Amino acid sequence: MQFSNTLVAVSALVASCAGHSLLSTPAPRGNTKWWGTCAAGAGCSGPCDSPKAESPFNSIYNPKTYVQRGQELEIVWNRLNHPGGFVRLAMVPFNQSDDWAAFNDNVLKYTCYETTCGPSDPNDDYFGHLNGPGSSPCKTTLTIPENIPDNTAMTLQWIWYGGGIYYGEPDTSFGEYYSCSDMIVTGGPSSNQKPEPVFKGGDVTYPNSDVCKYWGSNRVGDCNFGGRKPNPIEGDLLSQSLEPCMRGPELKGKPYGMDSGSEPSPAESSYSAPSNNNDVASSAAPESPAQPEAPAASEAPVSSEAPVSSEAPVSSEAPAPNYPEVPEQSEIPTEESPATPIYSEKPESKCIPRSL
Repeated sequence: MQFSNTLVAVSALVASCAGHSLLSTPAPRGNTKWWGTCAAGAGCSGPCDSPKAESPFNSIYNPKTYVQRGQELEIVWNRLNHPGGFVRLAMVPFNQSDDWAAFNDNVLKYTCYETTCGPSDPNDDYFGHLNGPGSSPCKTTLTIPENIPDNTAMTLQWIWYGGGIYYGEPDTSFGEYYSCSDMIVTGGPSSNQKPEPVFKGGDVTYPNSDVCKYWGSNRVGDCNFGGRKPNPIEGDLLSQSLEPCMRGPELKGKPYGMDSGSEPSPAESSYSAPSNNNDVASSAAPESPAQPEAPAASEAPVSSEAPVSSEAPVSSEAPAPNYPEVPEQSEIPTEESPATPIYSEKPESKCIPRSL
């Protein structure tokens, strides 16, 4: 039995070493350089997993995703053995999807990373309460804004930040991870009102509270490593990433701008396993404080028709002007360079697994 427990602990340690997370549904752009993921610690600076010039959305052979205004779009990602943190969802016109500022100005929702998911074994406390391995799907929904003009090509941005535990060290946080998905919005109820960001709290550790478990920072931009890139050394796994981002205790709280603070140490949870088996490294400017909750829109089915897509900025509170059509093969301008906030150097400590 002792041998079995040791094997489980070692497996969990290995699973927690190579941090990664990405959007699953709707389908992300992906990339080839980082095997689909976009980790700030690996040198992928966002705001998307690949720039719009490399998006499959540009190809006339790639099937397009169509959604309606007011539709409740299901958003899915896999836990991938990592506990805690926040997910931020933002949406901008496709032609602005290389612009960090555009995403920061059009945040729609925050939620916990472990919204509907958790560790495979809730009794495994090797890395702390409910911090064990497990890769079940995590889900939330997003209301498509009603102020988007018909036939507009839009980009959904998904960010995971504030997650732990890096390389089996319980007091460390990962850097940020980015994914984007392109779609065309058409039909549904229309409004000139720009939606305000909302926060949906409650995770595996705090299922009945409007907070999330996290490590490091609760603000986007604090763990993007300021545009730095790692210098991989052959045979040295840790040299492939600038992570960990921060060191410190496990925390609980709301996203930056949604709460006045956060506090350490999690409480007990009634979570059951799924039946189906402080150093700051900060390329984008940290986000501005978010706003209060806006009312949710009604559900609507995905349109089966394939209208011609067009690009347009999301209007705020004025009637939408006429928008030009988006060509099937978009002419893409040069990618803009994101702003670089101040950051401190990466912690020099090495990953030293605890003895088994």
